[in-house]
Amino acid sequence: MAGKDYYEVLGVSKDASQAEIKKAYRQLSKKYHPDINKAPGAEEKFKEITEAYEVLSDEQKRANYDQYGSADGPQGFGGGAGGAGGGFGGFGDAGGFGGGGFEDIFNSFFGGAGGGRRRNPNAPQPGRDLQYEMTLKFEEAIFGKKTKIKYNRQAQCHTCHGSGAKPGTSPETCHNCGGSGYVTTETNTPLGRMRSQQVCPVCHGTGKEIKEKCPTCGGSGHEEERHEVEVNVPAGVDDGQQMRLQGQGEAGENGGSYGDLFILFRVTPSKVFQRDGADIYLDKDISFTQAALGDEIKVQTVHGDVKLKIPAGTQTGSVFRLKGKGAPRLRGNGNGDQRVTVKIVTPKNLNKKQKVALKAYAEASGEQVGNGKGNFFDKMKDAFDN
Repeated sequence: MAGKDYYEVLGVSKDASQAEIKKAYRQLSKKYHPDINKAPGAEEKFKEITEAYEVLSDEQKRANYDQYGSADGPQGFGGGAGGAGGGFGGFGDAGGFGGGGFEDIFNSFFGGAGGGRRRNPNAPQPGRDLQYEMTLKFEEAIFGKKTKIKYNRQAQCHTCHGSGAKPGTSPETCHNCGGSGYVTTETNTPLGRMRSQQVCPVCHGTGKEIKEKCPTCGGSGHEEERHEVEVNVPAGVDDGQQMRLQGQGEAGENGGSYGDLFILFRVTPSKVFQRDGADIYLDKDISFTQAALGDEIKVQTVHGDVKLKIPAGTQTGSVFRLKGKGAPRLRGNGNGDQRVTVKIVTPKNLNKKQKVALKAYAEASGEQVGNGKGNFFDKMKDAFDN
C-alpha cells in the first residue's frame, strides 16, 4: 500500500482521535469485508482499510508514520493486512450490536483465531451498542413526538467507577502474563517444538489482577441499570428507519466511552391512508352523478380535511394531487404530496324515482335497457371502469 495516505483510506483527518479512527474502521470494515461484499475489489479495499487501521490505531506506529511516512520509522513500511483491534459486530442476542475487534470477525466467518497484532488489553475499549425497537402510530411517524424510553444496560459501577476493585484499592498488573493478557506455551510435536499463545488463565485476557473485588459489581466494573433517556422522534420518520443516540449504549472497558443506542422504528399501518416515503395515498368513493356532473367534495388528509374539485366527466381511477399534504421529508425539504384516487360507486338498490330517471337517461342516450346483453347499470359501470 506504499504511496497511499492511511488517513485518506479511513476517511479521517490527520488530527483524528483514536475513537474517530476506530469508528471509521468499524464502518468501513463492515462495508467491505469480502465475506459480506462480493463486489470486485472489495477484498483489496478491506486489506487497505485494515492495514491503515493497524498503523493509525497504534500510537508508536502512527507517530513513525506521521514523521517518516512509514509505520516502522525510516527503515520502511511495516504492518500489513493482518489483524487489527477494531471491527464490527452484528445484532447481539440482547438486542444490541457487538463490540468485538477484527479477531471476532475472523472467528465469526472462519471459526478460528486470526493472526496479526493483538489489541492492548489495558487500552480503553468502547462499550457495546444497543438497539431499541419503538412502535409508532401512523400519525406519530408523520408529525414526530417527544417521548421517554427505559431499557436495561450495563453501566459503569457506581461504587468502583469501573475499576472492579474495592474502594481504596487498585487493580494490579497480572503476575502470570505481565499485563499482556496472553501466555506462551510450548508443546513437543512430531514436527518439533511448537509455541502457541493463549489467553491468560489468571486474568482472562484483561492483563490485570484484582486482589480485593468491588462488593457491588464483583470485579466486573459494570452493573445493570434501568436507564431512561428522552427521544425526539423526527417528523416524517418511516417504518424500518433508525436513529442513533450517541453514548446511550453500554459502558466501555478501561475507561472507554459508552456505546450508542440505535432506535429502530416500527410504524403501525393506517386504516385510511397508505404511504410511500413522503407521499400519502387515499382512495375516495364518489357517485356516478358526481363524476358525470362534477362536484366539490371533502377529502381527509393527515393535516385535516380539505376540499377537492371533481371535474365533470371524471372517470373511475382518476388520480388527483394535493400538493404539500403528505408527510414531512426528513431532510427538511417541505412535505410530500397526497394523491387521491377516485372510484365511482355503482348503486345497488335504486328507488322508483331513481330507476325512472336513469331509464330516461338511457333512452336519451339511445341505449336499450334489458336486452339480454347486460343491464344498463352494468354498462354504466363498465364504461366508467374503462
